Amino acid sequence: MSISPALRGGYKYRGIRMNKKRLFRIIQIGEDTDIVSRGFDVFISATIILNITAMFLETFEELAALFPVFRAIEDITILVFCLEYILRIWTADLLYPESSPLKARLRFLLSFDGIVDLLTILPFFYLSGFIAFRMLRVVRIFHLFRINQNDDSFSVITGVLYEKRNQIISSVFIVCVLMLASSLGMYSAEHEAQPEVYKNAFSGIWWSVATLLTVGYGDIYPVTVIGRIMAIIISFLGVGVVAIPTGIISAGFVEQYTRRENSDIRFDDLSSIGEILVTAENGLMGQTIAQVKTKYSMEVYVVIRNNMTIIPTDRLELWKKDIIIARSDKIDHLK
Repeated sequence: MSISPALRGGYKYRGIRMNKKRLFRIIQIGEDTDIVSRGFDVFISATIILNITAMFLETFEELAALFPVFRAIEDITILVFCLEYILRIWTADLLYPESSPLKARLRFLLSFDGIVDLLTILPFFYLSGFIAFRMLRVVRIFHLFRINQNDDSFSVITGVLYEKRNQIISSVFIVCVLMLASSLGMYSAEHEAQPEVYKNAFSGIWWSVATLLTVGYGDIYPVTVIGRIMAIIISFLGVGVVAIPTGIISAGFVEQYTRRENSDIRFDDLSSIGEILVTAENGLMGQTIAQVKTKYSMEVYVVIRNNMTIIPTDRLELWKKDIIIARSDKIDHLK
């Protein structure tokens, strides 16, 4: 029996789609049950560490004889980063299934991961150019953040910072206002007595930062009575200002851990609606919303992922540790 070209084209397209999906799962942060994906994460982590180590050792003139080896290591690791970057752009439509392929790729390119990936490889091609490009090599260190982004402790930190962002921004704004006011005040009080030390308002900013956030650096200090009185007041204010964001973040950690401990609460008073934690054991991990609806006759209302609430679409794929709010007669069997 012959197969029409149209069918062969359909099989080929589905095959490419399946291979692309498998590749996407490999280059994304791997689950414990996916050995290949976890192995890729280990490989990328080792590559990043090797790249940073070579870059670090290149600063020692005593190792000048090994500089060709270090540069070869950088060339190979940058090639790996380039290939990974290309693959992530190609599979971006699976990362953002609710967007069109073009918009999904643009979203990835403008995301934190996309920018870090770009800045990781960009300095290699402009290493002999501006100092700014050479300094961008440090960005490679932030490449490690993506490996840890699904870790529980790391997700708690990022979740707290995101949830308390408005309060943190407000506290930073207060610090900036206080720093500007203290620098101008100190410049006015000390400029005549120490014209070489307090040359301009920027000298006052350096003093105010060292005083507000530490106990003073010692290279600049007031000598007048008014300046010392201001320094005492600003030092006390600095202790309180630093405590504001610390208290906000500490309270956020308590809220996050409390919420996580209670995240598996079931709605025992309602037989057909509840929370389900996605795991490999209950068979939900890796399923799309459409597959879950069909298989379990379930209506999914909300997906909670890394403290973010997602409106489910049929193409949305469930990840490990997602929490779904759903209604189904079979919901008790999945908990």
